[in-house]
Amino acid sequence: MRGNRHLWLSVLCSALVIVATACTKTEEPQESSARDAPRESATEPPEAAAPVTRIIAVPEGTSLPLVLTSAVATDTSQVEDPVSATLTSAVDVDGTTAIPQGSTVRGTVSHVTRSGRVKGLAEVAIRFHTLVIGEQRYDIRAAPVIGRAERTRKKDAQKVAVPAAAGGVVGAIAGGGKGAAIGAAAGAAAGTGVVLATRGQEVRLPAGARVTTTLSAPLEVTVKN
Repeated sequence: MRGNRHLWLSVLCSALVIVATACTKTEEPQESSARDAPRESATEPPEAAAPVTRIIAVPEGTSLPLVLTSAVATDTSQVEDPVSATLTSAVDVDGTTAIPQGSTVRGTVSHVTRSGRVKGLAEVAIRFHTLVIGEQRYDIRAAPVIGRAERTRKKDAQKVAVPAAAGGVVGAIAGGGKGAAIGAAAGAAAGTGVVLATRGQEVRLPAGARVTTTLSAPLEVTVKN
């Protein structure tokens, strides 16, 4: 009996060893594949932060340096003609760009006067009323840009003086003395006629001309950081 027991115990132990060995061999590839599999990152990349939108107040009196993209002239422009320009340099408020360089500014001719024949200087005024930043538009209040012709009194005096001198020469040839005085008066009258027939200088601001306006009221703009 004891011999049989020992025999059965030996068989049972051998069977257990075989089963254990088989299980170990079966699990090894799984462990190996688990070790070889790429490890997923424990932390996901952070999402991009949404842009922060805030409102910046551009104070009254801020200068807007502009370059015209449309021409204006006293002899061709009329009141209400559209005028456009672009900002030549950015406007910063407390270290933040409120109005970027290249922003569009739009307005109209608000006043125009041609040069007169006797008196009156040519003058044109532009009033800008709209600021465009990207897809955003803002109504603005700004001081008018005024162009005014220079006075030409010296040139007018020369126009009168030359015919007067010529008239004096003609009067002298005609008889001198009194004839010269009459000729000078006639020449002066002719010179005045030249001035009356000729207009003074006109004001012309071509595309590309640089002008400056200033805000006459505060302006709030939306800025994304």
